Amino acid sequence: MKITALILVSCFFTFQLHSQSATTTRAEGGRTNAPARRDMAATVSPEVHADRTVTFRLRAPDAKEVKVSGEWPGGTKSLTNNEGLWSVTLGPLEPDIYGYNFMLDGVAVVDPNNPWVKPMRAARTSGVEIAGDPPRLWEWQSVPHGTVHEHNYFSKSLSAKRRLHVYTPAGYEKSSKEYPVLYLFHGSGDNDAAWTEFGRAHFIADNLAAQHKAQPMIIVMTDGHAFSGNPTQVTTNLIGRNVAAFGEDLLKDVIPLIESTYRVKADRDNRAIIGLSMGGGQSLGIGLRHRELFAWVGGMSSYLPDAEKAVDEIFTDTKPTLKLLWFACGKDDRLVENARQLSAALKAKGIPHEFKETAGNHSWPVWRRYLGDFMPLLFHDR
Repeated sequence: MKITALILVSCFFTFQLHSQSATTTRAEGGRTNAPARRDMAATVSPEVHADRTVTFRLRAPDAKEVKVSGEWPGGTKSLTNNEGLWSVTLGPLEPDIYGYNFMLDGVAVVDPNNPWVKPMRAARTSGVEIAGDPPRLWEWQSVPHGTVHEHNYFSKSLSAKRRLHVYTPAGYEKSSKEYPVLYLFHGSGDNDAAWTEFGRAHFIADNLAAQHKAQPMIIVMTDGHAFSGNPTQVTTNLIGRNVAAFGEDLLKDVIPLIESTYRVKADRDNRAIIGLSMGGGQSLGIGLRHRELFAWVGGMSSYLPDAEKAVDEIFTDTKPTLKLLWFACGKDDRLVENARQLSAALKAKGIPHEFKETAGNHSWPVWRRYLGDFMPLLFHDR
C-alpha cells in the first residue's frame, strides 16, 4: 500500500507540473520563452516582456523562502509570495541568454515551468533568452546556416562510449572543399551539447562567416569529462587526471575520427583549440604541449596550475612557434589572477601572446563574446 501511495503521489505531482507548464516552442530562429497557449491553471515562467523585463514565477505554497539566481547583473533576487504563487520581475536586462535557477528554501532547483534546461551532467540550470534588436552575434539571423551533427563513438583510449558534436559550415554538403577545424571545449559540469544549445557556437560561426569576419570552419565540441574516478575511493589530483585522460581521447580517438569522417585540412596550421573554464585549462594544457599539432591556441576564463612553472616546463623544447596564443578573462572572474600570472610568465619568457582582460565574471554571457572575438583571428596570415 505504501508503494502504491508513493506512485500515486509521484504521478499527481508530475501531472501538476505538466498542467501548470506553459508550452514553449523552438522556432528556426532559436528559443522563445513566451507560451504558445495559456489557461487559468498555467504558471508562466519565465515571461519576457516587450521592455526586456522578465517575470519569474514558482508555485510553492509550502515554501518559506524562494529566490532566483542568474547570470544577470545583481545575481540573486527574492520572490514575493502571493497565496503560494511566488514571483519577481527583473530588468530590463541586456539582450543575451541567461542561465538561472530557483533557490527553494535553500535548495537549488530548475524552473519546473520552463522546458529549456542547459545540457549538464546534472540538470540544475534553466535558460531564458532576451532577444536583441538588431539580433546579437549569437542569435539566429537570416544568413546561410550550417549543420550540427551528433556522434557516438567508442574511445579506445578510455575504453568507454563517448559522444561529441560537430558543426559543419553552410554549403559543406554541396561542396568538395576542405575546411580548417576548431576544437571547442565546455566547462566543468556541462557536456558536449552545451556550446550549441547554450553557447550558440553554430549561430556565431554562421553570422561571422556571412559577415566575412571569420573563415568558414568545422567546429568539434567534445565531452570534457574523460575521467570521473571511482566514487568508492578517495581520488587525488582529479583535475590533472581528467586533463591527461581527455588529452589521450582527443589526440588518439577524436582527431582521427574527425579527419577520417569530415573534409578537413589535416595539418597544424589548420587546427585551433580553445575552451572555457575547465575546458580552457584543457585547451591550454594540451595545445601548448602539442604545438606540433595546433598552431592556434586559446583559453577563456581558464586555469593553468602554477602558471610560471608550467610556462618554464612547456617552452623548453624546439616545437614550432604558435601563430596565435590568445586568452581572456573577466575582471570579476575568480580566475583572473591566474590569467594575469600566465601573461606575466609568458612575457618574462618572451613568448608572444594576446591577453584580453574584460568586464564580466565567470559566465556564459562573457564566453559567447569571447568566441566571437577569437574566431575572426584564426586561419589566416597575421
